[in-house]
Amino acid sequence: MTAAAILPAARTYEELVARFRWSVPSMFNIAVACCDRWADGSGRIALVHESAGGDVERITFDALRVASARLGNVLRARGIGVGDRVAVLLPQGPEAATAHLAIYRIGAIAVPLFQLFGPDALEYRLRDSGAAAILTDDTGLTALAHLRESLPDLRTLLNADGARPGALSLWQEAERASDTCEPHNTSADDPAMIIYTSGTTGSPKGALLPHRTLIGHLPGVEMPQEMFPHPGDLFWTPADWAWIGGLLDVLLPSLFHGVPVLAHRMAKFDPERAFDLMARHQVRNAFMPPTALRMMRQVPDPRRFGHRLRSIGSGGETLGAETLDWGRHAFGLTINEFYGQTECNLVVANCAGLMPVKPGFMGRPVPGHDVAVIDAAGVACAPGEEGRIAVRRPDPAMFLGYWNNPEATAAKFEGDWLVTGDTGVTDDEGYIRFVARADDVITSAGYRIGPGEVEDCLLRHPAVSLAAVVGVPDALRTEHVTAAIVLRDGMVADDVLATEIQGFVRTRLAAHLYPRRVVFLESLPLTATGKVMRGALRRELAEKATSLADTPT
Repeated sequence: MTAAAILPAARTYEELVARFRWSVPSMFNIAVACCDRWADGSGRIALVHESAGGDVERITFDALRVASARLGNVLRARGIGVGDRVAVLLPQGPEAATAHLAIYRIGAIAVPLFQLFGPDALEYRLRDSGAAAILTDDTGLTALAHLRESLPDLRTLLNADGARPGALSLWQEAERASDTCEPHNTSADDPAMIIYTSGTTGSPKGALLPHRTLIGHLPGVEMPQEMFPHPGDLFWTPADWAWIGGLLDVLLPSLFHGVPVLAHRMAKFDPERAFDLMARHQVRNAFMPPTALRMMRQVPDPRRFGHRLRSIGSGGETLGAETLDWGRHAFGLTINEFYGQTECNLVVANCAGLMPVKPGFMGRPVPGHDVAVIDAAGVACAPGEEGRIAVRRPDPAMFLGYWNNPEATAAKFEGDWLVTGDTGVTDDEGYIRFVARADDVITSAGYRIGPGEVEDCLLRHPAVSLAAVVGVPDALRTEHVTAAIVLRDGMVADDVLATEIQGFVRTRLAAHLYPRRVVFLESLPLTATGKVMRGALRRELAEKATSLADTPT
């Protein structure tokens, strides 16, 4: 048996919204909700871990409770207490899950960190958060080697790979500790984690999220995963658990529902391996970032793997009709998009089992979240009118504020609206279409152009593997639409193909939308979660612009 969904049973979206009510207890601890209540001696599976070498280990909730209790006691013995920050620099695996549960158990605050961060990124986050301890492995220790002197608050290092100079063995310390660790009696509003945003300007900001954030995420997980959980469900994502998409869209909601999670570290995303991994472990539910899906599109005959997926959710970039159609052919299901951001995640979603999925629209507001497209005065826009996507507070998923940055916190709100920084439009049925980040909108010859629609069209061209569209400064048009394209294997980048691609977009969209310039690249600059780094791409293409001439119009 699995835990009951918090969304009520319903036959339509309208019925779902009408029947839903939040139930957030005053006292709530993530470790208790995601582990202890399932650790009943039954041997229920929490994690299925496949190592890089292919060894498979199944970890029960019982074992996870014992390990996280021991580690919680280790942290307490090292002076880590309520409200102290503890960094987690570990890949997908039992150690990362144990670390998070131990931190929440004692009322400390987890600071998830990505293993591919360079020294500057690590140093900034560790210093800004004032982390007193870090749980890591040999890879992380190497990255931290030259940072210790600049991090006076960081007094405890626990290494999952064993004792090293300056670092204790995580597991040796845990083995000596008691397996009884009374959870701290946290309120739902007590802070649980700091997740740093990858903002387009300025230094990253630490979004401080409370324990209730997990409850706030649950409807937004259940809806795009086709009313998750069902008996026999097993969840996986290639997204690292250091990011909100891996941690709060997959790992913690699954454990909350008593559903096992497949843990497997991919040093680099391999689409063939992803198909094989999901088939071998009979994965039923997946969160796949759009870039991963686009890479998987290049794998021939995906049905040959024999997958058993019943739901796929995706978010971070607009998928478009082409990827949706491919998903139906490859998986026999409709990929459901969802939307949110670190500060207030999973607030809009599709659910093909309840309502039609409209290409280009990321869905409707998830029950329990008041989401609107607002104008400059903070008033909801009429259908078809472009404005800013915003979420009304209070909301259980919403952050407490930016860590040590009240000015940035205040700037995020206009009255009771949390303004996401994204632009969008609604239709007559309340579906929301993402247009662009506010700073991604292209202004060309008086037109405001969102890149998503153009990118979707580009991906329909048989030569195109990946595409990103940005605006590059132009004295005549303010900006001109520039397409950066990664070609499929075997295709030749030349002026003939560039002109063909331009005509392909022009005839399918409009004359003002087609890319005035087409630039062929070996790869696109991506964030760790697979989003296109448009700012970096824009700067790169602007530098090249002086050496490029407009292609024929």
